[in-house]
Amino acid sequence: MRSAAPELARSTLDAAPDAMVLIDSAGIIRFVNRRVSTLFGYSHDELVGRHVELLMPERFQDRHVHHRGDYGRNMRTRLMDQSLPLFGRRRDGSEFPVEISLSPIEQQDDELLIAAAIRDVTDRKLIEAELIAARAASEEARRGAESAQAAAEQAREMADQANRSKSRFLATASHDLRQPLQSLALDAQSAEAVMQQEQAIGTMSRLLNAFLDISKLESGAVKPEPADFAVATILDPLRREFAGVAADKGLSLEMDAPAIRLHTDPALLEQVLRNLVSNAIKYTRRGSIALRCLRATESLVRLEVIDTGAGIPADQISRIYDEFYQVGVPANSSHDGYGLGLAIVKRIVALLGLTLEVSSQVGVGSVFTLYAPAATGQPPAAPDASDTARPHGGLAAPRANLRVLLVEDDSAVLDAIRMLLRAEGYHVTAAGSLAEALEAAHAGIDLLMTDYHLSHGQTGTQVISTVRQALGAPLKSVLITGDTSTEIRDLPRDPHLRIASKPLTAEAMLSLLDELISSD
Repeated sequence: MRSAAPELARSTLDAAPDAMVLIDSAGIIRFVNRRVSTLFGYSHDELVGRHVELLMPERFQDRHVHHRGDYGRNMRTRLMDQSLPLFGRRRDGSEFPVEISLSPIEQQDDELLIAAAIRDVTDRKLIEAELIAARAASEEARRGAESAQAAAEQAREMADQANRSKSRFLATASHDLRQPLQSLALDAQSAEAVMQQEQAIGTMSRLLNAFLDISKLESGAVKPEPADFAVATILDPLRREFAGVAADKGLSLEMDAPAIRLHTDPALLEQVLRNLVSNAIKYTRRGSIALRCLRATESLVRLEVIDTGAGIPADQISRIYDEFYQVGVPANSSHDGYGLGLAIVKRIVALLGLTLEVSSQVGVGSVFTLYAPAATGQPPAAPDASDTARPHGGLAAPRANLRVLLVEDDSAVLDAIRMLLRAEGYHVTAAGSLAEALEAAHAGIDLLMTDYHLSHGQTGTQVISTVRQALGAPLKSVLITGDTSTEIRDLPRDPHLRIASKPLTAEAMLSLLDELISSD
């Protein structure tokens, strides 16, 4: 307990920042400071001599009398029980939450007084309520996030399943769509019939391939396989492919193939460059097309496709990657191509994480610039002179001496290929299933050609492996397929196997056979 002179106590209490009320053992108010008048709205004279319960709501008054008696028997400095709701009542009857601290004071005449420090905690209670609400909202958000995450996982799984289904559909659809084209292409070539039919088939094939390429890219069916490779390995085939096309239009075609190595997917990059060069030739009437490769930085290689063509107006550059959009070609008009090449380019560039830029001037030409990562590994050792002794494309044996086993369950395609090969001097044995292929193989064969999708769930890969096992030799084989799934791309590397995509022209098929026969 503490004792103090009345004047000192009053002066100290009056200066306190909290509302201070002094009461005696009977609960009668003996003194209030200025803060009490501000907080409760009563004057000093209106409170002195009244019971302290006047300052609290009526519903708490009886209980407070009991608590006050308990405190009188055990007086000490303490906060009132914070687990109980404590409220003050103003003169106008309004209520507000309070925090009360009690402290006994001993007077000189041995009279005991109780000092009650009263603090308005309205703001604190509001903050506490906001924190509670915030915690509740956070908990609800957490539960919602967990629920959303579960829903997202389910949606992602459904999307993955849909993509897998779409990939399977594309693989099957591409095979089914290309199968009749394969028969038409070979029949027209072997009979050397109408040139218009062959041109129509070529147009159908290019359009179908473009649609399937876009669908595969959008569905995620195409997975990049980055590797280190020499840029010449993709520029040399492009030069051979487009030299005649450019010459027919009176254009010069230049392709630099320096000793530069890249690190990306070579097949997809070749497809990008093929579309860019084809586009450049299509839009160039006179002058030249150039494909150049040079170092941009230590880690980047710049590939440029430059033409002297019509050029692209500035307000149309942003649209050139849209499907079916062609610069300067009115809608529904007869034209060469369908405006899908650059749409495919855009998707492949994004898939490979490359950068593609274009600059153009109407009447002068265009430059498409592609930035690809440079290879970081060491180039492979140069081959021995003996490895390159045989001229490229030289045949190991005359065709007439070669026995080809042809496995195909579509009679129209089988007849077309058999007629073509026989016309070229091959001795052909046909089979429609794995069992027939095994029986024919024991009679002796030099080369195996098989379709990928066969009847009753059999595949061309099963035919190749089974026949090779039966013969005990790595038989040279050709797998013909219209399947676009990753199963084909994921086949192990096999130097004695060539994979041909449908529709396959007669010229392409014969060139493939010549190359396979000539290989070691």
